[in-house]
Amino acid sequence: MATGVAPDALSDEKLLVELGHLYDTRLDALRHAASQAFSEHTHRMNQLEAEYLRRRPGREIDPERLRAGARAR
Repeated sequence: MATGVAPDALSDEKLLVELGHLYDTRLDALRHAASQAFSEHTHRMNQLEAEYLRRRPGREIDPERLRAGARAR
């Protein structure tokens, strides 16, 4: 199973590039990939997202993305 470069070995810039690529191809993978390929796509996405969150535990949260913000709209 090839998973690419370990997420913790990626620079911040490369991590964002990898995440962007996965997000760009997500719908296509969902609609057209074989089960195993979609599973690999999901696994890699989860790895990269976990690394992003590990690096940014205090990331800025948009209040509009919270339940209270949504209710205010």
